[in-house]
Amino acid sequence: MDTSKIQEQFKELYGEGGTIYAAPGRINLIGEHTDYNAGFVLPGAIDKAIYCVIKPNGTDKIRAFAPDENPDKTAINSQFGLTEADKPKERWAQYIFGMVRELNKRGATISGFDIIISGDVPLGAGMSSSAALESCTGFALNDTFQLGFDLKTIALAGQATEHNYVGVKCGIMDQFASCFGKAGSLIRLDCRSLEYEYFPFNPQGYRLTLINTCVTHMLGGEYNERRESCERVVAAIAKNHPEVKFLRDAGIEYLREVVGKVKTLDYIRAEFVIEEIQRLLDTCELLTAGDYESAGRKMYETHAGLSRKYTVSCPELDFLNEKAKQYGVSGSRVMGGGFGGCTINFVKDELHEEFVEQATADYEQQFGIKPKVYEVVIGDGARKLES
Repeated sequence: MDTSKIQEQFKELYGEGGTIYAAPGRINLIGEHTDYNAGFVLPGAIDKAIYCVIKPNGTDKIRAFAPDENPDKTAINSQFGLTEADKPKERWAQYIFGMVRELNKRGATISGFDIIISGDVPLGAGMSSSAALESCTGFALNDTFQLGFDLKTIALAGQATEHNYVGVKCGIMDQFASCFGKAGSLIRLDCRSLEYEYFPFNPQGYRLTLINTCVTHMLGGEYNERRESCERVVAAIAKNHPEVKFLRDAGIEYLREVVGKVKTLDYIRAEFVIEEIQRLLDTCELLTAGDYESAGRKMYETHAGLSRKYTVSCPELDFLNEKAKQYGVSGSRVMGGGFGGCTINFVKDELHEEFVEQATADYEQQFGIKPKVYEVVIGDGARKLES
């Protein structure tokens, strides 16, 4: 994204002296519904980001400007204070306010500042534009006010912002990937300990392509229902193995012991999670070996499990996954919680054009919806940019 426009807008509104920062959105190659089971995820930062220009203004107020926040691209201004009672009404501004409040809770002293927010992370496409906004704001505040926080603290403050100021009880993956991303690498994050390790992902001759179904199936408490299934199976296993606190602690052999002691549906869902945790660990070994074709096959296995065992797919996602197989794509699966959103596809260069053209045309003919296509490259995490 060309950031010169928001830099010029900042000068017009607030004068000279603003500093520009960026924090990216993310993809997750493999590892879905493993986070709340204390398992692993394998995200990577992408080359699409939220950007901000910021400088202190010497007051006790925050003046924020979003030049393209509205769907019709009209700008929005927001001005608010620094105390708990000053929460702004605009949702995008609540992320900025929340980061200020959460960093203050961790010992920061932040005074008023001026800020412009913009970016090129697609909204509603499962690439975590909200986490990118939190990470960008947090990184910028940390540097601007010399707070001395590490990246993990900024990521945790972003998660807490979602919980306490936006009302979304999310996990830590999105903020962690946005803060810790590294070009050419994916991050294996242990969702229990927050220990992490980088694994190489710089495949020559392949592309990462997301196809957005442009549908969302709202199915009530489906997410909570699956989480409760996992918890019931853990409780059954723990009767004989009290050390088991999460499905991450239980191998397939422990699961086999509770056949007939838990609901069949709960058993099948738990089986997927245990298999997915192992599948992710296997994928990391494949990436280290440079075996991208086998890693792609793991993605197909994940989609099959999400569709048939965890039942969080939908006809539109399954259709695109089948089209990926038909056109020779090396790996494809639903990315995210399910019930709509994107498939992530790992495609050889020579197959890419035909796959995108034909799969999107087939999808539009089948469902009457033109899907959106996003090309992504694994990039760096939150950072300060040269003005």
